Amino acid sequence: MLTLRYYSPPDLIGRLQFLEFPKKVSNCVVCAAKGPRPRYPRVWKTRTKIGTVSKSLKLVECIKGLSNVKEEVYGALDSFIAWDLEFPLITVKKALKALEHEKEWKRIIQVTKWMLSKGQGRTMGSYYLLLYALAEDGRIDEAEELWTRLFSDNLESMPRVFFDRMIFIYYRRQMHDKMFEVFADMEELGIRPTVAIVNMVGDVFQKLGMLDKYQKLKKKYPPPKWEYRYIKGKRVKIRSQNLKEPENGYKEVNESSNESNREDEVDSDELEVDQSEVSEVVNQDQ
Repeated sequence: MLTLRYYSPPDLIGRLQFLEFPKKVSNCVVCAAKGPRPRYPRVWKTRTKIGTVSKSLKLVECIKGLSNVKEEVYGALDSFIAWDLEFPLITVKKALKALEHEKEWKRIIQVTKWMLSKGQGRTMGSYYLLLYALAEDGRIDEAEELWTRLFSDNLESMPRVFFDRMIFIYYRRQMHDKMFEVFADMEELGIRPTVAIVNMVGDVFQKLGMLDKYQKLKKKYPPPKWEYRYIKGKRVKIRSQNLKEPENGYKEVNESSNESNREDEVDSDELEVDQSEVSEVVNQDQ
């Protein structure tokens, strides 16, 4: 026979009052023999995350206070990467970028040569940065030696930026004969010069009184009719201007000429405006 028992709610509530729950939960692990012990963080897991950016900044700070002695700089760099299982190529590249931003040309030369001596980073970007730093530091003989070696090893695959850099170096130091040699090598290899290079060579022709060669140069390499600029975040196609100051605006002219050589890659949604319309837009923004 089935029987039912009834428990009154007050009795159940009265029994629950004797149960006490801990108010604070401590972060501890209960050991079977010695009771609770505190939980410590693991030794192999650090809370501070060290990435390549912070490590590259430490590398820059490590070599900034050193002298220009080769053994001292190389020893500091070797001790910095002593505990790395692999060569920290990304860290060194970011450190070189930071040094380039601060125009520390001597440190760039030292770090790049140290990296190349380790057999790492042998790319055209590293050699171009080394060539640029040597020229800015006034070590033209070493820059020419590096250029000659790279040009002889990569005769048919030499990037155009190396020719542009050497012509700009010779143009700034008025070394016209060597400048014409590099320009002649460009024409023999079929490398089309940028607008900045054509302006530099044309300027030298005018200074030397070679007007016939100047006319042939302008006829062979006419200035582009269109160039691209960014106005209000949009890529706008405008009529180009013939810049006559290549030394002051070398970087800007080079970038605009690189954009003008890619006219065939323009999408159909890009705008085409005249220079007067661009000036009106800029005046309205101001």
